[in-house]
Amino acid sequence: MCGIGGMLGNPDSAIIERMNSIMHHRGPDGNDVWVDENISLGHTRLAIVDIDGSDQPILSQSGNVLIANGEIYNHQKIRKNNTQYPWNTNGDSETILALHEGAIAKSQTILSAKQHATWISQLNGMYAIAIWNPKDKQLLLARDPMGIKPLVRTEVDGSLLFASEAKALRAHEGHIPQIDELALVARLAWEYPLDGTTLLKGVAQVRPGTVETWSLDESGNATLTGKAIVEMQKVDPAGDWNPDTEASKLLESFVVSVEERLMSDVPVGIVLSGGLDSSLVAAVAHEAAERSSNPVPACWTVAESEENPDWQAAELVASTLELEHHQHILQEDSFDKMLPDLAWHGEDLDVTVLFFQPLFEKMSQSVTVGLCGQGADELHAGYPRYRDLNNHSRVIQSRLDSMNHSCKSIIEEGQLPVGDYYYSNDHSATAHTSSLDDFLQFELDGGQLSNFQLRLVDRHSMAHSLEVRVPFLGKSHRQASHKLPMNWRLPPSMEEKAALRRAADLTKLPAEIVRRPKLPAGTATSPKLLQQMLAQLDGRAQQIMNKYPKFSGAFKDQPELAIGLGLFEAMHILDGGRNKRSGTAIDLLDEVI
Repeated sequence: MCGIGGMLGNPDSAIIERMNSIMHHRGPDGNDVWVDENISLGHTRLAIVDIDGSDQPILSQSGNVLIANGEIYNHQKIRKNNTQYPWNTNGDSETILALHEGAIAKSQTILSAKQHATWISQLNGMYAIAIWNPKDKQLLLARDPMGIKPLVRTEVDGSLLFASEAKALRAHEGHIPQIDELALVARLAWEYPLDGTTLLKGVAQVRPGTVETWSLDESGNATLTGKAIVEMQKVDPAGDWNPDTEASKLLESFVVSVEERLMSDVPVGIVLSGGLDSSLVAAVAHEAAERSSNPVPACWTVAESEENPDWQAAELVASTLELEHHQHILQEDSFDKMLPDLAWHGEDLDVTVLFFQPLFEKMSQSVTVGLCGQGADELHAGYPRYRDLNNHSRVIQSRLDSMNHSCKSIIEEGQLPVGDYYYSNDHSATAHTSSLDDFLQFELDGGQLSNFQLRLVDRHSMAHSLEVRVPFLGKSHRQASHKLPMNWRLPPSMEEKAALRRAADLTKLPAEIVRRPKLPAGTATSPKLLQQMLAQLDGRAQQIMNKYPKFSGAFKDQPELAIGLGLFEAMHILDGGRNKRSGTAIDLLDEVI
């Protein structure tokens, strides 16, 4: 796990060194910069596999240069199938370079984006990749199929800048961060950033499951030369599903995913909230560890009190499964201390998941890798809104109606500009809510998973140099999940995630955990602390609403987002966002009010 960054066109190693410095939290175990007359590349390393031997950038014998963030779980298989490649490390990242070298050797011409997609599709893992081919003067950027690992880019004065985090782009003085108001209107209406947007004008994400090729034009300016799909997700429900024969197969697909994600030369732990999803990770930990010949991971739980339902459920799970369990009570001042960090690292408006910061901080003191339950709700229809899509559509429309901003008509009329920032021209309130199939597909494509849940996990875990992996999004499990009929994801008369619960019945989990209903993560773990924080900052929230009258209507049922917007401005916009600002949340909000 790492941070990557680069600059194609008019390269400046000092800018990349500043990128590395800004992203030091992503890779405290080493950093380096590689530069030629066309490009500069930077890497900060969190050492997990081949700890002493896989520093990056990695150069091939033919001169190609790789920087990568993530893990390739099938790297041993790739090694066995590429015996002619002159291996220099024992790590997983070099397998990316080996496949790239093999594809080049078979071609007589410069590889197209589509040809790159063919070899990249052999990778099983989470990744963000940049490869520079100095002979062909071609840069390749690619991102894993689920968007687990981040990769954002912008263009400044003819140069392409890319990095793992948007804040790193500010290493170039020509990049002045500004709020993208169209993206903000959409985010306030839909509850998460849509498609390729980042809330920052001119900063786009590399789309999950795609590869891009870039080169320099005659004037030396960076130019996008191609784009191709590596893998796109497809909700493809089968006509029927028999739990008596299929539940064991669904569970097996998940055990395989957990087994793959125990690949590590450093200690691994489990994020255990006591909900079904994280509890299922814990439930298969013994079997997955035995298969992979790895130690059984310990578990970590935080909550605001020992009476908290999450705390008690997690205790039951860990004791039943005989897992080592680390528990920590959140301090009364946890939110006061960590809210600025949440805004800085999160790069968005969310403030209700404050428990992530102390949780990941505690875990990072003992382990370097964590496993979490993110992704299950999107695959198995776990969110309450899925039960009444018509009502959800009305909520989105009411938020659009409440905003007095010209951009809302672009959304309502289906006139969004399709390209890097929007994958569809129509994100109106009714565009994706005609059926559960369509809505689950939209949320996979449109950002609920990649831009919200996975961003939260990546940014807040990496803030403490902790890599968190998501076994529900493993290739075997997501392929099995995509085929589940809708009536086994969300039956009218049964609890949500019905098929997954039938699979969980086959484990040692207590029945009360398997049947435990879905609860919102932030409010379930620390409801009183969250309420206290919102009450304390209520006056500032009102002042933020007054400052942004065009958006204020959408804050009425989401006051926490007003606080989030104020902190986002303080941390990422004020004074060009050049440095991480110090002070309490109140201090920071007072700077922008």
